[in-house]
Amino acid sequence: MSASRSGRTRLAILVMVVTPLFFSSNLIFGRGVIDEVAPFTLALVRWTAVALVLAPFMLWEWPTVRALLAENTRRLLLLAFLGMWVCGAIVYLALGMTSATNGTLIYTTSPVIIIVIEALFFRRRIGWREAAGALIAFAGVATILLRGDPAALVALDFNFGDLLFVGAAIAWAAYSILYRSGPLRAVSNMTLFALVAAAGALLLLPFAAVERSLGLPLPTTPAAWSGIAGIVFFASLLAFSGFQFGVRELGAPLAGLFMYLMPPYGVGLAVLFLGERLEAFHVAGIALVMAGIILATLPIGLLRRRGRV
Repeated sequence: MSASRSGRTRLAILVMVVTPLFFSSNLIFGRGVIDEVAPFTLALVRWTAVALVLAPFMLWEWPTVRALLAENTRRLLLLAFLGMWVCGAIVYLALGMTSATNGTLIYTTSPVIIIVIEALFFRRRIGWREAAGALIAFAGVATILLRGDPAALVALDFNFGDLLFVGAAIAWAAYSILYRSGPLRAVSNMTLFALVAAAGALLLLPFAAVERSLGLPLPTTPAAWSGIAGIVFFASLLAFSGFQFGVRELGAPLAGLFMYLMPPYGVGLAVLFLGERLEAFHVAGIALVMAGIILATLPIGLLRRRGRV
């Protein structure tokens, strides 16, 4: 391996160590500002800003973008609905009802949900390791939803914000599958991200207008705008571009391994910056969710080839 290539690999590893931290910061910033900014307005500002920053990528590939828009409008709108409407505004709505700790642990089960969706709708065969991992991860989600109290299931005593996060995790899994679909590969990752962000802003606009008509809060304080800046810069631009750089330099399977850091990062940030308490059921949930995700998605073959197993 040349010195230049070795240096890029080390840089990619460093980038992938911090990228899950950037992704996790979305729920922390969101929880911090949701009392000052209505959820659809917050999501609208976020994705409008991202689309504007990335607009040069769309202009650079405009002939291809125009053809893609003409042939895949519905697909792009569905992506925007799943990724920016549900996993944007609905996530912020949920943060007004539950903790960032709960949201992080539920949300990060998306890799396991991807396996289940592909098995149900695309006839993907699930091995014993994936099946066992899915069951363990979902047991972790159940532990969080029930707050460690099985009696809550009998009484149907659930936090509605936690249930919204379950829906968001399913939406993100569907978004991830659809994002990889063939027709969308005609443009670069950054251009596609810009397109979906712009489509998401369009879908969010009428709902943000309703919030405005109802007199719901707008960002007016320096703290609110600082939180929004953090969401745009860290949780959107740096998180997505960092992950794409890692995939390009290390390959998707190896880059994906670093995303196992999201649960401990997210919970740690919630405890450190939001003052959330780490309860016993959170610890149990972390253990089950992490064990399940790793068991179901860890690329054993890749590690064997690299001499690590």
